[in-house]
Amino acid sequence: MKRLLLASLMGTTIALGTQAMASDADLKSLEQAARKEGAVNSVGMPDSWANWKDTWVDLNKLYGLKHVDTDMSSAQEIAKFAAEKDNATADIGDVGAAFGPIAVQQGVTQPYKPSTWAQIPDWAKDADGHWMLAYTGSIAFIVNKQLVKEAPKSWADLKQGKYKIAIGDVSAAAQAVNGVLAASIANGGNEKNIQPGLDFFAEIAKQGRLSLSNPTIQTLEKGEVEVGIVWDFNGLSYRDQIDPSRFEVLIPSDGSVISGYTTIINKYAKNPNAAKLTREYILSDAGQINLAKGNARPIRAEHLTLPAEVKAKLLPNEQYAKVQPIKDAKAWEETSKALPQLWQEHVIIEME
Repeated sequence: MKRLLLASLMGTTIALGTQAMASDADLKSLEQAARKEGAVNSVGMPDSWANWKDTWVDLNKLYGLKHVDTDMSSAQEIAKFAAEKDNATADIGDVGAAFGPIAVQQGVTQPYKPSTWAQIPDWAKDADGHWMLAYTGSIAFIVNKQLVKEAPKSWADLKQGKYKIAIGDVSAAAQAVNGVLAASIANGGNEKNIQPGLDFFAEIAKQGRLSLSNPTIQTLEKGEVEVGIVWDFNGLSYRDQIDPSRFEVLIPSDGSVISGYTTIINKYAKNPNAAKLTREYILSDAGQINLAKGNARPIRAEHLTLPAEVKAKLLPNEQYAKVQPIKDAKAWEETSKALPQLWQEHVIIEME
């Protein structure tokens, strides 16, 4: 009997997973199947990150889904899905954009296209629905207004300033690596040609303005960072947690890079319908607003009417006019692997 029920539920998930947009009837069936499962177990989606807390509360209140999360990195999530297989303890995870295709390549995901599928940009989703960004991150400046009298509005401004610039560890942090790419894009480079970014930071280093501080909430609070290069959602969170009047966060007007985070649904999930319903909710208006409350810019931002107090937490849409996604993922994978060595040879050497 249990096997027959499981086969029936899996049939529902497969049918929904291959449709471009779920109908009302499909959503009703999905909801009923998810309620029977009664739980959704996540990895890498803790309460404090991107305000996942409100989404878990809503899913429990609306559909009776109990929830447990284990926080871990994107790579660890994919490894967990692969290792556990028939004894899966996780149903859904949240990984950086670069890890979505990797998870598909490793065969650990199953597809589901939510009813808002058409409003997700093509660059931000897998054609078959295995992954799609729920919220984005764009490289931004966070400026300590107590230490910097005139905030830089662009990379060109940054180069002309007198203050120190903190980008963090280019050998280890995705934020720092994407910061170099953003500077490259603004100066005519791209995923294959990172040299303009290296030249930009080499010049900053020659001027004695490259800080070795990592732009974190601790260093910002202590006043150790004058201008930091960070993901916009990190900058906004740091600003709000420390003192909104002390910091300005902005997207450089001459170019930046946009990336983000995607849910992946475990191919071996014990609660596959609950996982699909979770994705459906995350990409609904209510779920997107929950993310915005956590300073994460929703992927459907241009299709949402955000409450005034939530909108005020985010940067205006106009600031994103010159951001661009990674257009050649394979080239960027190769470049980013080589970047730590290139950074040492072109930039760090200029600090000596």
